Amino acid sequence: MFHKVHLIISDFNICMEWNIAERSSLHLCFSRYRTTLQTHSDMATASVAFKSREDHRKQLELEEARKAGLAPAEVDEDGKEINPHIPQYMSSAPWYLNAQKPSLKHQRKWKSDPNYTKSWYDRGAKIFQADKYRKGACENCGAMTHNAKLCMERPRKIGAKWTNMHIAPDEKIETFELDYDGKRDRWNGYDAATYARVIERYEARDEARRKYLKEQQLKKLEEKNNKQKGENESSDDEDEDAPKVDEAKVDESKQVDFAKVEKRVRTTGGGSTGTVRNLRIREDIAKYLLNLDVNSAYYDPKTRSMREDPLPDADPNEKFYGGDNQYRMSGQALEFKQLNVHAWEAFEKGQDIHLQAAPSQAELLYKNFKIIKEKLKSQMKSAIMEKYGNAATQEEIPKELLLGQTESQVEYDRTGRIIKGLETSTPKSKYEEDVYINNHTSVWGSWWKDHQWGYKCCKQTIKNSYCTGAAGIEAAEATADLMKANIDRKAASEDTPTPVEEKKLATWGTDVPDDLVLDKKKLAEALKKEDERKGEEKDERKRKYNVTWNDEVTPEETEAYRMKKIHHDDPMKDFLH
Repeated sequence: MFHKVHLIISDFNICMEWNIAERSSLHLCFSRYRTTLQTHSDMATASVAFKSREDHRKQLELEEARKAGLAPAEVDEDGKEINPHIPQYMSSAPWYLNAQKPSLKHQRKWKSDPNYTKSWYDRGAKIFQADKYRKGACENCGAMTHNAKLCMERPRKIGAKWTNMHIAPDEKIETFELDYDGKRDRWNGYDAATYARVIERYEARDEARRKYLKEQQLKKLEEKNNKQKGENESSDDEDEDAPKVDEAKVDESKQVDFAKVEKRVRTTGGGSTGTVRNLRIREDIAKYLLNLDVNSAYYDPKTRSMREDPLPDADPNEKFYGGDNQYRMSGQALEFKQLNVHAWEAFEKGQDIHLQAAPSQAELLYKNFKIIKEKLKSQMKSAIMEKYGNAATQEEIPKELLLGQTESQVEYDRTGRIIKGLETSTPKSKYEEDVYINNHTSVWGSWWKDHQWGYKCCKQTIKNSYCTGAAGIEAAEATADLMKANIDRKAASEDTPTPVEEKKLATWGTDVPDDLVLDKKKLAEALKKEDERKGEEKDERKRKYNVTWNDEVTPEETEAYRMKKIHHDDPMKDFLH
């Protein structure tokens, strides 16, 4: 009996078929199959050799030492160090790559795009300069690479299509196929050589500063040498007079250990691949060290901010730091603050706007808001001018006021009459002139007397008075004469005063008759009753239910009322009661 065995190995695409005559020969078939599998397994795992327990332990210790920085890192095929903290499943290469040495090439993008390029647009490049206008070219400048709508040149009064002059050259048009990262690279197309201009500007400034300091030091030396009286001076004075080197202005190339790179190898503190570069410049001073006074500007160590100026009394030309508020209230920071405030106010009024979620939308809305605001201002201004008019544009200003002199020639005779030419008109003010009110024939202010202005026609000093003419002048003169006579008569009578009889005053502002006799006992009782009556007036609860009134009033009661009465014109009333 024959048995047929089919052995199919799918991994290596090997199919073996044996015809076996005897059952015992089946063991020989499986031994051959095992040999074949072992051969392919050795080919696939050539890079993974068998390690003993000791070798495996040494390998683990070496990896721990590399992670601690006590041993140098492993180097790949290109001589680059491999970070020992990378996990094994990432650092080990697949079996089908047949990697003989440790490498990280399998983690990199080894299939490069043939269409990808790092070149960029040739800015400002021109390819052809035409002499005359060509059909289909830009109507404004005459270039073939764009149309009039996309033309970046200043709009001409008459385009190149009609003038056929000053034809602009054709631009160089380029297209690039950028990948995902290339489209989003903010530094794509940046030329690093342009930074040399910034370096040159700072070097020129430092050179000018050193030159100025050297001139100042030489000038001081000359002044001190001129003041020297003796020839013998101590060496200390010579050392003090010698020009000193400004260590803070030393060139960066001369600074010690600036570009020195130190590898952290065999250190217990960190990894082996880390590098330390001394980036401190001696000109840099921490903001909290500018002023060590306790009461100076506050420094917040958490946010590293110092809002106030640490040196407010220093020269602003010599200060390089004036506080964080100096930057927050100037430049684009102020514009961003206004944009933020506008976004908040718009959100409170119901608009769906958020500066952090959609900054482009917020900026566009703010730009439109400013345009609409200016438009409303101009509309309001034009509406006010239409309603009330514009005095600056209604009437033309006289030529004499604009220029102050004219070229028109006017000839006069000896008496001042015009012989030839026109007499220049007197410029008028913006106020109304020659306007007569209330029947006056002269304006207010045409007459002056006794430090008062008035009308010349009637000599009145009241502005809104009605003109009385000559009759008013005569009446005013008669009144003034009569007043003057009365004043003279009164002055004459004051020279001879008449004797005045002295009268006994009882109370404030009252005269006591000659035949009045008051009883002191009754007057004291009347004063007491008057006090009780005033107490009842202040507090109505003290008034009795049945009140009897006596119409008869004695002289003592009248005198008591007068004595207790409050005189509001008396300056001492507050001290009497």
